[in-house]
Amino acid sequence: MRLLYFAWLKQKIGHSEEEVTLPEGVKNVEELLQWLAGRGENYAAALSDPKAVRVAVNQEYARPADPVKNDDEVALFPPVTGG
Repeated sequence: MRLLYFAWLKQKIGHSEEEVTLPEGVKNVEELLQWLAGRGENYAAALSDPKAVRVAVNQEYARPADPVKNDDEVALFPPVTGG
């Protein structure tokens, strides 16, 4: 899986992208975020409030129950506001 991080998520995690292999049991967006939060202090800090993170799977907005697989591109970013 290709993970992309944007804005303050990129700053807190420490890089803008990475390639990972999903562990058994990670089947949806919610489980992905939980798994990522357990990968270290920087991930835990960035993902401490999952409601403050938006996710796109293969360039489509995704909800917590939406499936993820190893060949997906997943982007994590803060909510976008207009002005």
